Amino acid sequence: MPLVNTTEMFKKAYNGGYAIGAFNVNNMEIIQGITEAAGELKSPVILQVSKGARAYANPTYLVKLVEAAVIEHPEIPIALHLDHGPSFEMCKACVDDGFTSVMYDGSSKPYEENVEEAIRVVEYAHKYNVTVEAELGTLGGVEDEVSVEADKAMYTDPDQVQDFVTRTGVDSLAIAIGTSHGAYKFKPGQDPKLRLDILKEVSDRLPGFPIVLHGASSVPQKFVELINQYGGNMPGAIGIPESELRKAAAMAVCKINVDSDIRLAMTACIRQYFAEHPDHFDPRQYLAPAREAVKNMVAHKITDVMGCAGKA
Repeated sequence: MPLVNTTEMFKKAYNGGYAIGAFNVNNMEIIQGITEAAGELKSPVILQVSKGARAYANPTYLVKLVEAAVIEHPEIPIALHLDHGPSFEMCKACVDDGFTSVMYDGSSKPYEENVEEAIRVVEYAHKYNVTVEAELGTLGGVEDEVSVEADKAMYTDPDQVQDFVTRTGVDSLAIAIGTSHGAYKFKPGQDPKLRLDILKEVSDRLPGFPIVLHGASSVPQKFVELINQYGGNMPGAIGIPESELRKAAAMAVCKINVDSDIRLAMTACIRQYFAEHPDHFDPRQYLAPAREAVKNMVAHKITDVMGCAGKA
C-alpha cells in the first residue's frame, strides 16, 4: 500500500483504546529498524522527520528511504510526518515533497498567531489529502532544535482547545500534560506523573478527537547504564514511565512520539560495540547491531506501550 495519512489510523486507535507509535527518523538504519519491527508485529507506524533531520539527511534522501520502506513492507500502513514544523513554508515544502502528514508548531507564539498560521497550513495541506497536527501548550526540555526552559513550559489550557480545533480545522492536537523533550525530563527523586486530568477534560470537550503526546520517551535505564559503562556521561537521565503512557493511550491519545529512546538504544549499542571490538572500523559492523537495537526497542514500544501490535 502507498503512504497513508493519519485519518484512519487515528480513528481506529481512538475507538480501540491504543496509540500509534510515531518514531523520529534520521538515517537508513533507523528507518529499517522501525519498519522491520512494525512489519513483523503487523502494526501501523508513523515515521516522522524533524527540521533538524531534514537539514542533516537532506529531504530527498529521507523521502526516498521511506518510500523504499513502504515497498519492503506493503502489509502495514505507514505515514510520513513532519515533526515540529516551525512555519507555513516548511509545512508546505513537506506537503510538496510527498509527506502525508505535517505538524505546524506555533505553540510558542501568541494564541491568535498560532490560530492564523494553523489555518493557512490546514487550507494548503487538506487540498492534497495531507493531515495536520498542531500544538497548544509548551513542553520543556531539549531535543533536536526544540528547546524550552522548564520555567517557561506550560500545560495546555482546556478552555482554548475547543476554540482552537473548531477555528483551525486541524486533524489532531498535541497537548502539554507533563511530557518533556529530551532524556532529562525529571530530576532524581521526582515522581513523574502525567496530568491525566487535563487529558480527560480535553477529551470531554472534544469527544472522538485524536490527541498527541510529544516528548514521550521513557529513557530506559538499561541504555543509560550501558552508555555510562562504556565511557558516556549521562547522570540523572529520567523519562516518562511507561505505565503513564499506557494510561494515556487507553484514553484519547492516538499518537505517542518517541525520539530520545531511539538515540539511546543506538548510542548504547555502538559504545558497547566499540569497546568490545576496538579493531573494527567498518561502519556496517557496528550499525547492523545498532539497527537491531532500534528494532527491539520499537517492538517493545509497539507491544507493551502503544498496544498497536496486530492493528495494521
